[in-house]
Amino acid sequence: MGGDTVPLSTPSILHDGDSFLEHDQSQISTQLPTLLRGNNNLSMQTEDDQMDVENGCIIGEFDEIESEYSSAALNVDICRRRINRVHREIIESYDQLRNRSENFNQAKQKILSYSPGAWIEQVGGMKLSDYDIPQTTSLILIGPKGSGKSSLINRISKVFEEDHFTPERAQVSCNSSGEDGTFFLQEYMILRKSKSFCLYDTRGLSDDPSDNIEILKQWMTKGVRHGELVTRKSDASSLINRMRCKARQSFPRSRVIRMINFVIFVVDGLSVLQSIDGDDKQKDYGKVITTAFNCPYLSYGDDKPVVVLTHGDLLSFTDRVRVRGHLGNLLGIPPTKQIFDIPDRYDPVTELTIIDILHYCLEHADKNLPPKGWTVIKDHMFSISAANINFLAIMVIAIISAYMYQVYVVHRRPEQQEPKNVLEIVWHEIRHLWLEE
Repeated sequence: MGGDTVPLSTPSILHDGDSFLEHDQSQISTQLPTLLRGNNNLSMQTEDDQMDVENGCIIGEFDEIESEYSSAALNVDICRRRINRVHREIIESYDQLRNRSENFNQAKQKILSYSPGAWIEQVGGMKLSDYDIPQTTSLILIGPKGSGKSSLINRISKVFEEDHFTPERAQVSCNSSGEDGTFFLQEYMILRKSKSFCLYDTRGLSDDPSDNIEILKQWMTKGVRHGELVTRKSDASSLINRMRCKARQSFPRSRVIRMINFVIFVVDGLSVLQSIDGDDKQKDYGKVITTAFNCPYLSYGDDKPVVVLTHGDLLSFTDRVRVRGHLGNLLGIPPTKQIFDIPDRYDPVTELTIIDILHYCLEHADKNLPPKGWTVIKDHMFSISAANINFLAIMVIAIISAYMYQVYVVHRRPEQQEPKNVLEIVWHEIRHLWLEE
């Protein structure tokens, strides 16, 4: 609960921001002696080398070594400055969020008034009717097991519940097999009186990247539906049979298949911190989330998923800043704009952060809605190569020729001589039609 003991906005935090960087800077600084020791030119192991130095024969080599010293020191200084800047921006984002919390109701109202396609950017002469707008905008939560996906759904639902004593909707105990976690896709309409958008809770990522890629590809290309059992190739057959039996008894699948419009990537802040500090149990955590996050099926062009950092209440404020900065660098996204910190507590700042997450996701979901089929064909007709055009022309001629031959066979007069080839048939039939007219 270290995050509760440090205020989000105090003059001392911004003034002493460098204290948040001591750990990172020390790590970088410790690399400098290693870099210098790695240069074999620094040690003179023979008497001949010493004699050369006395005679001034390798002064140029010393100049080169000194240049390497300067270059390494410059790189360390650049890294320190970059880390300083990123961490200060993150600290300021917390400060700005606290100042904006007074406008929570206004921001919440914008989400309540949302409907699919409402925030489409009509560019390039496109109209709203040109887009394939879903009945419900579908957002999917993806992340490692225990990252807090179900808890995040409960927290998001609470923001829109008039009664804060309403039972939590995403009950892990009813949606899991104990230690193995969630096995069935679960759909949650966030606005219960509306079908404007929903969240999908999913099974946690596997330690095997190939398993993850296969499942993510299926969800993103073929869609998802409530109650669907999620299995992997690496699952034991006994486990799969047990889950299928449970599915028949408790989790009937919905007939409605929804295409995913945007992705929320959920990461456990404590596990990230342990991976940064070199915890052997968490050393592969960064690799798992990086591989899954960079899966091409999760992105819409250059638009990558939004990241939610959970369990921040278990970290100090300093460590929350460090983790966000580390994730931004690891995943290649801006930590202040695309990584949202959601600690496990209810307060105005956390609730406004949840609203900001939804606003970001719904806005980008509308931005990436595909055009309707005819629009896609119209847009791509201009990119068809000359070879394809020739092929299409030949196919059209062949179809017309076959049709004309069929007409000729049916209506041929007995006294007419049999044409020798298809072109002669076409010409013969055209001439016959011309003479009749």
